Formats: sequence, C-alpha cells, structure tokens
Amino acid sequence: MDPVVNASLLLSLADRATGLAGPSAMHPDAWRLGERVDAWARARGLVLGDPDTSPLGRARCERLAARLFPAAEADRVELFACWLTWAFALDDTLDRPPVAGSGSTVHAVYDDLLRAMRRGHAGPGARPLEATLVELWGSTAERMSREWRRRFLAHLEEHRTGRADQAVHRRTRRMPGPEEYPALRRRACGPFLYDLIEPVLGVELPNRLLALPAWQLLLEGTADVIAWSNDLASHSRESALGEVYNHVIVLSAAYDIEPARACDWVADRIALLVEEVRAAARTVAGTLDRLRLSDGEREAARQVSGVLLAAPRAHIDWITESGRYSPSEGSSEGYGGTGGARLDGLASLR
Repeated sequence: MDPVVNASLLLSLADRATGLAGPSAMHPDAWRLGERVDAWARARGLVLGDPDTSPLGRARCERLAARLFPAAEADRVELFACWLTWAFALDDTLDRPPVAGSGSTVHAVYDDLLRAMRRGHAGPGARPLEATLVELWGSTAERMSREWRRRFLAHLEEHRTGRADQAVHRRTRRMPGPEEYPALRRRACGPFLYDLIEPVLGVELPNRLLALPAWQLLLEGTADVIAWSNDLASHSRESALGEVYNHVIVLSAAYDIEPARACDWVADRIALLVEEVRAAARTVAGTLDRLRLSDGEREAARQVSGVLLAAPRAHIDWITESGRYSPSEGSSEGYGGTGGARLDGLASLR
C-alpha cells in the first residue's frame, strides 16, 4: 500500500471517530519555538549539518509539542519539544545496528543514560544523548515531587525492557500475536513521555487517581490509539524493511489477510478505541467526588485528561507536516540501514 494511501486512511479517521473530528489547535509561539528548539539541538550535537538530511532534523518536534499544548507557557512547551527531540535521537540510536538487533546492547545504552541521570552529570566524553538527558532531567525534575520522579524513572525502565524485547524479536524474526501485541507495543512506546504532561502543565496527579481502572484505560487507550495510528502511517515502509512491531503487519500475518484489509481493520479498531477512551474520561470525571480530591487535584485531572483526549488528533495533524517519516531524496534510511528512523510522534519509542 502506498504511503500516501496510508496517510489518507489515517486522516479518514476523523469521519470514523467523533473524538478525532476537529483539527488540533496550535500554540501561538510555534514558529519561535521551532527556532529555539532547532538551535538547542544543534548546539547539543543532536542535529548535525543540514537538518533536511536527517530524520531527526526533519521531525519538527516543536510542531507536535505546540499542538499538544496550545495554551501552555511557551518555555514549558519548549522543554517538552526538547524532550521529544531527545526521544527521537534515542529512537534513532536504538534502531541502528548493532543496537537494533541486540537486547544486551539496548540495556548497555540505557545503563549509561540512567547512571548519568542518577549521579546528576554526564560521564567524561559522554555522547550528546547522555549529556542532553542530564540537562533535560535537571530542568524537569526540580519542579516535581519525589513520587513523580520515581514514576518517571520506572517508566524509563519499562521502556528499556520493551526496547530490549523488541531487539530480540527483530533478531529472531519472531512476530508478536494479535493478543500480545498491544501491550508489547505500548511498553516500547516510551511511557515516560506521558508523565511529562504534568510538568508542562505545572500540575501533579494524585496516586488515588492514577490507580483508577478508568484512568488506566484513558492513559493506555490514548497510547494505543497513537501507536496504532503511527502503524498505519508507517506500515508500507516498515513492511519493506521487515519490521515486526506494526499492528497492520501483525494482523495480516496472523489472519492471512491482505495488507489493505488489515489497514482497514486497524482503522476500525482505532475508531472504536477512541470512543472507549472518551467514555473512560467521562467515568474519571464522574469519580472525582468519590475520591475526595482537592480543588488543585481536580484541576490537574481535568487538564491532563484534556491533553490525553486531544493527543491522538494532534499526532495525526503533526504527521501531515513532519518530514521524519519521509526519507530525504536519494537516501536509504530505515531499520537496519544508516538512518533507522520512522515517524512515531509520541509513539516514537517502541
């Protein structure tokens, strides 16, 4: 299936799910944010040379951040855009040989990163990925409680495990089954990125709310919608590259159906899940009185829920304007090659 057709199918979700019907808003400082984030990425050595020649340079992370947080303080939106830039840079590292097919090498990369975070500074001769993580963590963690920091680090560990498992699947050519795929994909999609919604908004969610089954459905359902939407957009390229972590590829292989039919099936699943997520958000709103939350905690729940509900459409809109998925002319970027990138947005980390 042609990538343009995939993009059209993705955009058609607006007609299938009311929760995706309206276009996302854009932060008024989006263009200035782009200039600052680009300068930051260049100064830190994450982007080198002409940005159009690398998937990271073409990603336009500030556009996704500006769509996710159209009314937040500009400096906090910029911080999130820098986190996205770092996340894409990590994604590219984990998608290139020798890391791409080695679970132990994935763990080794993460060992260096987590060690630097915990000691508060990068090691001698550290690569930009490590140094920028320490910088971003320092700018973010100081605003948050110890409980939030523990949660963020736990999700980093979860992502480490998910990416290591994916590397093993790549090497062994083991394709997940339809039942196990959603959880595997979700764990490898960078769950820590969703924790960053709170410091951007300047709020923190109480543990009582996080433990609610309805909140888990809201959070995990949003992550699945974004991941599966990306699977639609990237299916053609990933199929050609032999990738196994893609919902379309998994369903096509499991049920011996044509990719076009599998794409329609995934789109239908996304539309249904969007409505389930919206129902979960209503359940959460109706449960706040029983939880006896403070006014501040209620407002935090309302704001974070709003971002989660808006995130799938913001991601789709970003796909149409980002160049991360489209290789530069004459390039051979892709898994196992020199670029190793794919368009993921919030789903960047698998």
